[in-house]
Amino acid sequence: MSEFIDRGGQEVIGVARVEGPIVVVDGAGSVGYDEVVEVFDSRGRVRRGRVLEVGEDVAVVEVFAGTTGLSIDDTRVRFLGQPLRIPVTEEMLGRIFDGMGTPIDGGPEPLADHYADINGQPINPTARVYPRDYIQTGISAIDGMNTLVMGQKLPIFSGSGLPHDQLAAQIVRQATLGAPVGETPTQAAEFVIVFAAMGVKHDVAAYFRDSFAESGALTRVAMFLNLADDPPVERLVTPRVALTLAEYLAFERQMHVLVILTDMTNYCEALRQISNIRGEVPSRKGYPGYLYSDLASIYERTGRIKTSKGSITQLPILTMPNDDITHPVPDLTGYITEGQIVLSRDLAYQGIYPPIAVLPSLSRLMKDGIGEGRTRADHSHLSAQLYASYAHVQDVRALASVIGEEELSTVDRQYLEFGRAFEQEFVNQGPTENRTIEETLNIGWRLLSILPPEELTRVSPDEIQQYYRK
Repeated sequence: MSEFIDRGGQEVIGVARVEGPIVVVDGAGSVGYDEVVEVFDSRGRVRRGRVLEVGEDVAVVEVFAGTTGLSIDDTRVRFLGQPLRIPVTEEMLGRIFDGMGTPIDGGPEPLADHYADINGQPINPTARVYPRDYIQTGISAIDGMNTLVMGQKLPIFSGSGLPHDQLAAQIVRQATLGAPVGETPTQAAEFVIVFAAMGVKHDVAAYFRDSFAESGALTRVAMFLNLADDPPVERLVTPRVALTLAEYLAFERQMHVLVILTDMTNYCEALRQISNIRGEVPSRKGYPGYLYSDLASIYERTGRIKTSKGSITQLPILTMPNDDITHPVPDLTGYITEGQIVLSRDLAYQGIYPPIAVLPSLSRLMKDGIGEGRTRADHSHLSAQLYASYAHVQDVRALASVIGEEELSTVDRQYLEFGRAFEQEFVNQGPTENRTIEETLNIGWRLLSILPPEELTRVSPDEIQQYYRK
């Protein structure tokens, strides 16, 4: 499906070294970084690849399909003189592709409007528009406490065995353009989703396909699936292919695009594997020193620009090895992105879904996407009060573990009741439950009514009078 045009590139017969998915070519002459190559084995069968590194008459090439069966003397490498480009068109919505952008749903190749470089074009900072409007996910812990703003990059930090795949599928099914309370959110054609899975197992990929198809969400989704048994090198291309289509839909077709990337940890593992094969000096935990800039080249392809009505919003999902939030992948991701949504193993053990840990979660752009005219005037104060009250619950629980719950004051016992209700009724909701922003805010006020009014210091007296229920 990708376009490879012969631009008069040169051809080299025989290679210096073959190691893993890497081929080292001597006598390459004048070739460029990220240039596309065709690698021919002794039987003339072709594989695609790209230039990773260039030196004086030497080129390091990564082969997307691996190097099994290639010999040093009989391998031919043809340099095509251009970066990898894929066709982009609105027809790709409702379709399923592999990690390289080739259809795997049995349908024909879409008729391309044009071909675009998968590395994208950097956005001029002066052309950016500050994110203001919100996207409604239907999930209270996100919409009410960590609102996703259109044009934001907000990662989900998960752990092995936690239901991040289920959460991602639910967001795809439910996400809509946000609207103020009293108005109907729109799920019209201008809001679409680009979904890219990297290194996922076959059963997980089948779950995503079936979930989107059965709910009807697939009609507005373009899926890119890189499976666990696909070559790791393809994993490095998958998010860039997905974002290339997102950029076309957002900035040329004026659509609002939500990009979901799962699992970015698998992407980083593939990057570490290729780096080790190349013999690069490792940095933290064996990852390459350029991991930060490489992740930034993906995450920063997000936002809104003055010349387009469209937008790109990113929701990358990553699993933290050993639930370690200081691991290089979540650590660097947190520096680049505008907050994080953290899943809790303790909440998952209690049967709470989605197990979103409210206290360590944060949406740095939330304050600019909520309030009167966007959600509801009391949203900001309500979320601050819920956060403060739930934070105090943790102190009361620690005290109760020492002196016993029966020795607590009346107010402290009310806080314990609020904490249990907050987890079971606000955070917890079914995987098919789609709450409006008004329902989320009303649940929050109903739970705050468990506490005495004098404890509600983050909301105004007028808001207490309007929404507090004794």
